[in-house]
Amino acid sequence: MARILTCDDAAFLRMQLKKLLVSNGHTVIGEAENGRACIDAYSRLRPDVVLMDITMPDMDGITATKEIMKLDPNAVIIMVSAMGVPEKVFEAIAAGAKDFVVKPYNEDKVLACIAKYV
Repeated sequence: MARILTCDDAAFLRMQLKKLLVSNGHTVIGEAENGRACIDAYSRLRPDVVLMDITMPDMDGITATKEIMKLDPNAVIIMVSAMGVPEKVFEAIAAGAKDFVVKPYNEDKVLACIAKYV
């Protein structure tokens, strides 16, 4: 099972994701409330997967994805965002994200995305 870092400015969503992930055998090794904190956590924890929101204060998820990819070109970042418009999906993938799940997310879709990469 995967070691996962969640990055979302909404604490309730991080809690919801953690419950889903843990109940399915994954380990949430860290949480971050913005892109800058996510980069810091990634560099310290080196998770198997990052679940990243796009819209966050301080630093958005696309910018954070670009920075994490500089640290580790093999990073597995899955965007989990309400910003599911084609332009944002393309921008996220171009930044280095491996996949994209639109909020409100389907739990099976989140788990299936993780399973593709671990």
